[in-house]
Amino acid sequence: MRDTIRFLKGGQVVELENVGPTETVLDYLRLRCRQTGTKEGCGEGDCGACTVALGRLVDGKLVYQPVNSCILLLGMIDGAELVTVEDLALDSKLHPVQAAMVEFHGSQCGFCTPGFVMSLFTLYHAHGQEKSRKAVTEWIAGNLCRCTGYRPIVDAALDACFDAADDAFSWRANETRELLQKLADSRDVFIGESDSFFSSPATLDGLAALYGQHPDATLVAGATDVGLWITKQLRDLPKMIWLGRIEGLERVESSPSGVLIGAMATYETTEEAMSDLSPDLGVLWKRIGSKQVRASGTVGGNIANGSPIGDTPPALIALGTTLELHSSEGSRALPLEKFFLDYGKQDRNSGEFVTGLFVPRPSSNQAFRCYKISKRFDQDISSVMGAFRFTIDDGTITDARIAYGGMAATPKRAEHAERALTGALMDDPSTWGAGMQALLSDYKPMTDMRASAEYRMETARALLAKALMEISGTAPDEIRVLAIREADNDRAA
Repeated sequence: MRDTIRFLKGGQVVELENVGPTETVLDYLRLRCRQTGTKEGCGEGDCGACTVALGRLVDGKLVYQPVNSCILLLGMIDGAELVTVEDLALDSKLHPVQAAMVEFHGSQCGFCTPGFVMSLFTLYHAHGQEKSRKAVTEWIAGNLCRCTGYRPIVDAALDACFDAADDAFSWRANETRELLQKLADSRDVFIGESDSFFSSPATLDGLAALYGQHPDATLVAGATDVGLWITKQLRDLPKMIWLGRIEGLERVESSPSGVLIGAMATYETTEEAMSDLSPDLGVLWKRIGSKQVRASGTVGGNIANGSPIGDTPPALIALGTTLELHSSEGSRALPLEKFFLDYGKQDRNSGEFVTGLFVPRPSSNQAFRCYKISKRFDQDISSVMGAFRFTIDDGTITDARIAYGGMAATPKRAEHAERALTGALMDDPSTWGAGMQALLSDYKPMTDMRASAEYRMETARALLAKALMEISGTAPDEIRVLAIREADNDRAA
């Protein structure tokens, strides 16, 4: 067992033995290191002012990802390279990204600038990206600026980020890979005492044993949700167990029957596989948080935390996803919709945790649609999330799976509507009305800051009608917000 965390910074190994369970990377940088280039803005992973880069080995390749240091726990950077804005300049010479930001006047008040620079640093080291304004704006969607209007920042990125990397990090990449390989080990990490600790088991059995002893501990994957429990809800979380060092939990395996996703697989690493299952899932995945959030946040964590407004559960429920749970007593599987019992309550026994899920691939006679309704297109919490899978034989719906988020205390299937639509004819819209009417029996939505109960119900019915119209061919996909938006972007370019 190891009682320290180890990571790289500035080309040197840093080893820390005093790591608090809820200490964030941002607090470590600003309070311990007194490196104040990394700013604290929203404190919840929305504004991007606190962005830093993490370098990790992925299939032997050094990959840099942007992350929000305000909600990233310090212990979670074990085995990685931490890069901040202070690390970029070499011998008083600005990094190419920094120089481009100066040349194109990409900074005014400067508060957001370090975060933008770090996001663009990761774009600078991302290979194979298409050089376009769309690529840049998608990359920096999680960085907010109230001064420049973004155009000069995008111009700086277009100038600096699409040629072969030529900086100190690319020059010493082989050395960095060797150091990261040396940092990787199979020892459990445990820092603290039995009543207050940060731990990172290296094996599934080690996790099961530790969580069995401490069922009151908080399990953390990407911390994009748990981090807000700390920074916004000010919860006391004395026992923290990070799942990020367990081999196999990051797996993403596609097959003709579906996709197997490990509990530590991020939105970033699952995007391609989910897009292959359905283009709608690809769009949904891109709208979940920012680049920083998708690089850290996991599909398994989104499910395990059981939010009633989580974007992925309705879509996965509609597809018939099966969840895998594990404990020291063994493993079990259950349909995903059975996992959510009530608000904040899931079907997990003491010491039991999510290890993965299997998402079936729609068959040739099945049609799938999902829609996220939110006030902002990018990086926003949904007011209503609707997902629909219809099995259609000879123009008749023989099976329907419908699930919504934001309509109840948990993500929930619309069982009355499903039964009412069984037998409906795709070429006869008059047979669809019973299904939309049945939604009134399936949900009693609430009114909150995101939407009124009346709006949610009307929207849920409209989304069902929209799905049926698209699948039947009576409504073209070109009327979708994304299609209209991309057409506007093409005209602007």
